[in-house]
Amino acid sequence: MSKRAVLEVIALDTEDAIAARSGGADRLELVTDMAADGLTPSRETFAKIRAAVDLPLRVMLRLSDGFAVGGAAGEGGSGGVDALVGAARGMRAEGADEFVFGFLDADGTPDLVTVERLIAELDGCRWTFHRAIDRAADRDALRKRLADLPGLDTYLTAGSAAGVDDGMPTLLREAAAADQGEPGYGPQMLVGGGLRLDHLPRLLAARVDGFHIGGAARVKGWEGAVSAGAVREWREALDA
Repeated sequence: MSKRAVLEVIALDTEDAIAARSGGADRLELVTDMAADGLTPSRETFAKIRAAVDLPLRVMLRLSDGFAVGGAAGEGGSGGVDALVGAARGMRAEGADEFVFGFLDADGTPDLVTVERLIAELDGCRWTFHRAIDRAADRDALRKRLADLPGLDTYLTAGSAAGVDDGMPTLLREAAAADQGEPGYGPQMLVGGGLRLDHLPRLLAARVDGFHIGGAARVKGWEGAVSAGAVREWREALDA
């Protein structure tokens, strides 16, 4: 591989962030509430982590479980597009300059209304379209519809809603499409979602160069903090 693979680690707080940096993480994804698969952290949490580490920080923009927003005012307490835009504005005011988000309409196509409103608020910031792609009706069509959106440089994906074990054939197919320069496959593929160390050889052989870990960075799973040693094991496996 011509460049070092990116290792992104989920951080919930300053303790996680410092341990991830010590273990060799390249970037952090900042979230809260992993019981809902990761929601937007508080501005205070972002500020504390920003002060503690000098790594790039990608902040989750997601206010409720699932990948649907539910209109401007939201449904079921989700807050809707206006609340998401407000969260983005607050994080930008706090100094955040990289983000993670992705939303689908009821038919499994990308929610361009929400995505484009967030992009307008972020004004050129780089961002990841997260694992909503794994629940899309048509992954290839989603990539092509989003291809020209400003700032989109990464897709976080397991290849399947069920995780990397199930999604490996899709990941390898998409890695080949990226290698061949197919439209919509320019953003980096960041593989995460049930990712294990034993998956790495096949992915690295396919020239995948982005990896994302959450529970795997924690010796006690989500009950415990990020372990610098666990992150270092991943860093060494990627660099071997």
